[in-house]
Amino acid sequence: MNALSQPGSTKSEQPAAETSTADAVVSALAANGAEIVFGLPGLQSDPLFDALYRSNTGIRVIHPRHEQTCGYMALGATISTGRPYVSSVVPGPGVANSSAAMLTAEAMCAPVLTIGSQIPHADIDKGHGHLHEMRDQIGFASHVNKFTRQITSPKEGPKAVNDAFAAMLSGKAGPAYIECAFDVWAKRADFKMEPVADRVSQQIDLRQVQAAAAIALRSRHPMIVVGGGALDASVEVTRLAELLDAPVLSYRRGRGVIPTNHPLAINMPVGHRLWPKVDVVIGIGTRLFAQEKQWGLDENIKVIRIDTDPAAPGRFMKPAVAMVGDAKHYTAALVAAIENGGMEKADWSSDLFEHRAWFDDKYSRLEPQKSYLEAIRRALPDDGIFVDEVTQMGFASRLAFPVYSPRTFLSAGFQDNLGWGYGTALGAQAANPGRPVLSIAGDGGSYIR
Repeated sequence: MNALSQPGSTKSEQPAAETSTADAVVSALAANGAEIVFGLPGLQSDPLFDALYRSNTGIRVIHPRHEQTCGYMALGATISTGRPYVSSVVPGPGVANSSAAMLTAEAMCAPVLTIGSQIPHADIDKGHGHLHEMRDQIGFASHVNKFTRQITSPKEGPKAVNDAFAAMLSGKAGPAYIECAFDVWAKRADFKMEPVADRVSQQIDLRQVQAAAAIALRSRHPMIVVGGGALDASVEVTRLAELLDAPVLSYRRGRGVIPTNHPLAINMPVGHRLWPKVDVVIGIGTRLFAQEKQWGLDENIKVIRIDTDPAAPGRFMKPAVAMVGDAKHYTAALVAAIENGGMEKADWSSDLFEHRAWFDDKYSRLEPQKSYLEAIRRALPDDGIFVDEVTQMGFASRLAFPVYSPRTFLSAGFQDNLGWGYGTALGAQAANPGRPVLSIAGDGGSYIR
């Protein structure tokens, strides 16, 4: 079992030994559970790839041929598994090319680590005109990453990697960026490998759980809205929905948290039609942007939020209850509190039947997208991975493509960047060997020739 499956685990310290920054970074990547580096080698990163070649850690190197695809492959591997993956690019245009994937990872709260190389350390930000030179490269990366660090000596390498993994996996997850100059990669020093850093866990506030349970138990027409932050809480969300008899709305990132063929699963248009009747909305791992910002709220709706980001719950309005922490743990606690409270279930059955029939009628006329998606679903196994795109097929899939389990429907979320799909699908395939992965493309998205 690797360090990713037990984020708080540590490795025993190793005796001091002389090694290069690059070798030390590779050892630290392995200690943190890295499996693949999606990398595009270049002059400034040669020592790093030499170290990967020499290494007996088992880390695979996959060469995507373009820096943007490096980032998207790492992103696809991460969001299809829930585990961090790594990409490596040269400085300047390499970092800039991969920045769209970093931005998408930041928007998705996806723990993707990018390792950027740099020009000679003494010349950084001097404007000398080195190959691939970029002014304030780490500042550029800081706008699209949760964590950034520049390595200036061999001893800093393992700590930078450890701190990056800890940051990516603590609290609100997100991407990290570390960079190292060409000459620093090759420097050697005597030092001890540091133990893997602990993940900082968020504590459950039982008072908030009880307050949320009290509101939910009094609700007559509750609705649950799930996003990408709920992907690892599928069992708990399904149990909560069944306890409350609450429809579960998913769109883009949250699809598959509850199987879309579950009697309580609904899509965005059906949720919008139900919205006027909702008295309690429970948002789990979602920004609730459409509901709070576009659909609107009144004094008759109480909002309960579960989110790892402390800033998220009050972004549009102050919720009745805000639970800041892991969706799986908080939803499980809320389920336990509601099971012990006893309640009379809500009754959405007639409304769900009416509005689903309305959507089915509208969708039946959406051709050829409907027939194409039905054919894809018949061909793709239940556990196959579908990667959407910014296309008419992609838009339709977010509403009507059947999804049976988490992390089998990959969507770019609110960044919705064109051309993301193929590289992301390649990364998902690399991280899930043996499972079919299907990427749609065309009509304004990406074209594969």
